[in-house]
Order: sequence, then structure tokens, then C-alpha cells
Amino acid sequence: MSETKKDVIRETDAEAIRLAKTLIRSARFGALAVIEPGTGAPLASRVGVATDIDGTPLTLISMLSAHTGALLADPRCSLLVGEPGKGDALAHPRISLACRARRLERGSPDHARAERRYLNRNPKAKLYVGLGDFSFFRLEPERGSLNGGFGKAYLLGRDDFITSGPVVEELAASEQPSLDHMNADHRDAIAIYARHFGRAEGDGWIVTGFDADGMDLAASDAVCRVFFPQPLAAGSALRAMLVEMAKTARAAEQS
Repeated sequence: MSETKKDVIRETDAEAIRLAKTLIRSARFGALAVIEPGTGAPLASRVGVATDIDGTPLTLISMLSAHTGALLADPRCSLLVGEPGKGDALAHPRISLACRARRLERGSPDHARAERRYLNRNPKAKLYVGLGDFSFFRLEPERGSLNGGFGKAYLLGRDDFITSGPVVEELAASEQPSLDHMNADHRDAIAIYARHFGRAEGDGWIVTGFDADGMDLAASDAVCRVFFPQPLAAGSALRAMLVEMAKTARAAEQS
């Protein structure tokens, strides 16, 4: 039986890692499974999600919810993301992350960054983000189980989809001014990123987040993940990367 199971799991490659990152970065909601206090039974709920700059999932949940009490009693949890489309729901890719939840202290730098990135991704959450019974949690992933469709199963380690190093804090310090500038003055460039690199249709795209691997775009309820040609080595490299990508995309469209 053990040998059969090993044959089912494919060797993790660059394509699988990119798919995993796309699913995590693109998610606006997911199924959160926790351990119910007292019974030890699994309890699953739908929650809103976003990601921190390093790729760690973030969620905002009420202290009145059963799953919040469960996380405070036992931080072990699992998050499933990956939105089904037309046809067989099981034919669409998804990833399940084994995580440990960490509640962020209100007023801390981690909380401020989580709130900023979460609201950029889920602006409707402004209605309840300030309520005293809501808290942000980082769902620190330990490993991931990726199902890319029929016969495409992969096991991923944390380092496969979480970014580390100085670039994370460097981007955190400059991200919001960069977002504001792009969304106010360069909507034409954002549109071409969506079309050329993201293969997305429609208008009204804005940037909701930057990270070392790429950027997240949104237009109303639609989302688009755009990867950089190569990861950023430093936060200061973001502007040059965006300029070069715009030039490349415009040249391709003109030709």
C-alpha cells in the first residue's frame, strides 16, 4: 500500500510550485478546518482570505465564531483554496495547507500590515474590520497538498510557496505607496499587465498587492495573478521590473 501511494504523488516541479502560488495568491475565500474543543471532531467553515507579502494566508474572523475559539484552543488547522469552474468541480486545481494559526495583536506592526493587505484584497471587509470582536490570524503553513486535476497530486514543503529574506520587509515598507501610485497614475500599464501577462479579459483592473514573485490584480470580483519574469532580489527592483514589463507587453501588442 505504501508503494502505491508513493506512485500517486508526482515529483514537485516548477510548474506545480507556480500553480500552488497562483491558487494561494488568487484566493479570496477558502474552507478552514479546525479541531473542535471538547470533542476533537473536525469543524469546517468558509472564511475570507488574503495573503501577506511572504505568501502566508491571512484571515479575519469573529471571536463569536466557533472556529475562532477552536483556533485559540488548538492552533492546528487546514486551509483549502482553489475555486471550481464549469463542469466537474473535482477536475479543477486546489491546494490544502496544513497550518498553525497565530492571532495578531491589535496595534502591532504585523496586525497593521495584515489589515492593510487584507482590505486591499477584500475592500468590503471595511464594514467590520474595526469591530472589537474581529481578529486577524496568520495561518502559518507547514506543508501543502496540491491537486492539479486528475492524476496530478503533489506534496509541497513550506519553502516551495513561502518567500523569505530581506526582500519581504523591503517590499512591505514601500508597497502601499507603490500601489497608490500605480492605481492613480498607471492604469494603462496595469491593463496591459492583465492582458499580456495574465491573459485576463475586461477592464477596470487595479493592483491589490506586490510581492517578490509578482503582483495581484482585481477588477470588481475578478482576480488575476501576474508573475514577474524573475523574482525580485530586493524591494528597490520593483519599479524597474514594472517599467520593463510594460515595455515588453506594449512591444508585443504593437507587433
